[in-house]
Amino acid sequence: MSVNVRQISDPERWNELQELAPEATPFHRFEALREMARHSGGELTPFAGFYEGDPVGLFPVFERRYGPIRTAFSPPPDLKVSYLGPALLDPGRRSQVERLRTRFVDAVEERLRERGVAYAHVRSTPAYDDPRPFVWNGYEARPRFTYVVDLDQSEEDLFRSFSGDLRENIRDGRDRDVAVERGGVDAIDPIFDRLHARHEEQGIRFPVSAEFARDLYRALPDGTMRTYVCRSDGRAVGGQITLEDDRHVYAWQGVGDHDADVAVNDHLDWHVMREAMDRGVPRYDLVGANNQRLCNYKAKFAPDVREYFALERSSTVLDMLKRGYRWIDARRE
Repeated sequence: MSVNVRQISDPERWNELQELAPEATPFHRFEALREMARHSGGELTPFAGFYEGDPVGLFPVFERRYGPIRTAFSPPPDLKVSYLGPALLDPGRRSQVERLRTRFVDAVEERLRERGVAYAHVRSTPAYDDPRPFVWNGYEARPRFTYVVDLDQSEEDLFRSFSGDLRENIRDGRDRDVAVERGGVDAIDPIFDRLHARHEEQGIRFPVSAEFARDLYRALPDGTMRTYVCRSDGRAVGGQITLEDDRHVYAWQGVGDHDADVAVNDHLDWHVMREAMDRGVPRYDLVGANNQRLCNYKAKFAPDVREYFALERSSTVLDMLKRGYRWIDARRE
């Protein structure tokens, strides 16, 4: 079984295939890939695999040079995109999945090595559950985790599954003047102002710009990226940005004011979940279960733990450079 790889630069054709790939996310859409390339300085290489003429998978890669070293990323670093990597189209027969996945990764890896890529870093989606094709190509695989809430149930059952303090916070908001409303592109800058201030307080670098978020919002189809604003007594106290398809809503970026007299993030997440349930979206990905402090908050929603993988390969010489000079930090989420 031989898989041929070629690039698809036609956005319409790429998106047709993306919609047929259960492992894909909204970040796999061509519009999102184009904005990631523009804001990361990487060269987008939109690989697609074909078996006997039929498409079998997509694998967007961003190539970039650091001095003499050619690198490849999926997703590119410093944009706070948690998942990307390969997305297999539904092969029809389950018996073909493993072979197609392996041959597809083999074919893309062959192309990367032909192009002189000395370092590669990939973060898979949680739906991509088999890292072995990368391991067999010399990658180190590190498990990472996220939380996913099942929305395919009644609102009452979902609410009952929450922790007691979360339920109390939500009830408290009902008794007070707390409201969550949909925003537009204009809501992005205030959210990012809060995010940058919060990270600065904690001494943590936050490399993502509001400009990237605005461009992403405008580039994607209506409803793919949504903004929400939480108000208490009429005053904005936080906000959230999500992305979604017909399978998941992804909680991409969110923040609440420390000095607010209500649990801002609790109200934001609960509102987003209820809206998604009304639209029939079955899962809410809280995006990340790797930071213990944040896990203490996210676990209140009774989510399931899902695994994804950080996959990395480099040459022996490059390993020495990384140890000696720490020239790149590709593992930042």
